[in-house]
Amino acid sequence: MEGPFIRIEDSGEVIALRPEITTIGRGRGVDIRLTDPSVSRLHAEFVRRGPYLYVVDLGLSRNGTRVNGRPIARRVLDDGDVVSFGAARARVGGIPREDFTPEVELRRAAAPELTRREVDVLTSLCRPALSDEAFVAPATAREIADDLVVTEAAVKQHLLRLYQKFRIPEGTNRRTRLANEVVALGLVRPTPVIPTQRPTDPTHHHTPPTSSRRAS
Repeated sequence: MEGPFIRIEDSGEVIALRPEITTIGRGRGVDIRLTDPSVSRLHAEFVRRGPYLYVVDLGLSRNGTRVNGRPIARRVLDDGDVVSFGAARARVGGIPREDFTPEVELRRAAAPELTRREVDVLTSLCRPALSDEAFVAPATAREIADDLVVTEAAVKQHLLRLYQKFRIPEGTNRRTRLANEVVALGLVRPTPVIPTQRPTDPTHHHTPPTSSRRAS
């Protein structure tokens, strides 16, 4: 088989990677579908750039993506690397050998300057990723509009400007790519949820309501 490919460990199936981007996950719309329940619907993607191949964790799962056992956000791959998507594992092959450090990760550019409203839009976009639930997809333009009480058209304009600022190319999963960049850069952080509990102070006593007594 010519070009990069992966071999799924559980099944032994060998799958060639697409010329540019190959998506992988548990959902119906991905290029490589894994059935393990620990894999998100859209978990990660393989990206080819000339002779190089790297894997990008899309931030859609708390289980994450690992290369040779190490958690990664975006990582250049070498021939023979083992990539784990949750509990599912695949070995990469067909990558030309070259003298470069396999530990290298693609460095992200510094975060662009953002307006207050753009920060609000990004916070709303990434809110599902920062919840305690498994992250399935970032918020839609409609959901962001409802959250911020603005029009959907205004949200779409903000998103277009944000795509340009973060250099998110056109194509599928554009909102997901943006959300992944934002979370990886630490621009949006989870807010801890404090559960509501009844008082546990042993000195706290319930005082019954005062009732009127009939004079004896």
